[in-house]
Amino acid sequence: MFRNQYDSDTTTWSPQGRLFQVEYAMEAVKQGAATVGLKSSDYAVLAALCRTSKETDTLQRKIMPVDGHVGMSIAGLTADARVVCQYLRTECMAYRHSYDAEFPIRRLVANLGNKLQATTQRYDRRPYGVGMLVAGYDEQGPHIFQVMPTANVLNCKAMAIGSRSQSARTYLERNMESFAGCDKDELICHAIQAIRGSLGHDDTENLTTNVAIVGKDLPFKMFTDAENQYYLNIVKALDPPLEAEQEALSEEGMSDDDMMDHGPSGSGVPANDATDVNTNASTGGNDAR
Repeated sequence: MFRNQYDSDTTTWSPQGRLFQVEYAMEAVKQGAATVGLKSSDYAVLAALCRTSKETDTLQRKIMPVDGHVGMSIAGLTADARVVCQYLRTECMAYRHSYDAEFPIRRLVANLGNKLQATTQRYDRRPYGVGMLVAGYDEQGPHIFQVMPTANVLNCKAMAIGSRSQSARTYLERNMESFAGCDKDELICHAIQAIRGSLGHDDTENLTTNVAIVGKDLPFKMFTDAENQYYLNIVKALDPPLEAEQEALSEEGMSDDDMMDHGPSGSGVPANDATDVNTNASTGGNDAR
């Protein structure tokens, strides 16, 4: 992409009917480190590739806790993700103060979608250049939501976003039917196996896998480095080198719609949840601020 006379703000349409500012935000997501989210009947797991900064020699973590029952992983601009995460934390605190209860996940991401939608309609704002996978647990069970800069909010069984995430999505599609019956350890191993498919042939010394989990009777928890290494060793012991399989996965195509949660039994979510949330997000809403 390159700059032109139609990309100065989000209210200027190109002759082809494109909004370049929104496309730039989506490109930032595609170039971000890959992240994976998946759920079983009792747990939701997030896994992300974290890079080590060469300047500060610190780990750039891509998973952020929001509240005791919800957290998110990101792909894209970390600065924008911090702004969004602070908004979600404020919403959860306000809801807890008013109702002395945890914010329902579906309503939380619907409000987030309204906030993101406003930035695509105002000339004085720009779209957030970050894609998010929101994992949470409430009375309806575990949830994985995909939230993109276009304000599309999708309720998913499993999803992967970011750079070279096609291999991870293919792995998730292959094993998606088995996720519902997995226990905590099996679900974590599936997440790590999926995210390993996004490593490609890059130097892995500066890449680290970070995992977080939330579920029934289990608050949102980000794993320590020792716990991440423990599960990574389990995956390496169970699975032989994946070079050949990764090439096969990358060649296969898949539909993101196959990975959306259309309301399986036990989730407590109607089949048209993804459509309803997306519709709410597209209104701009009074909740956007």
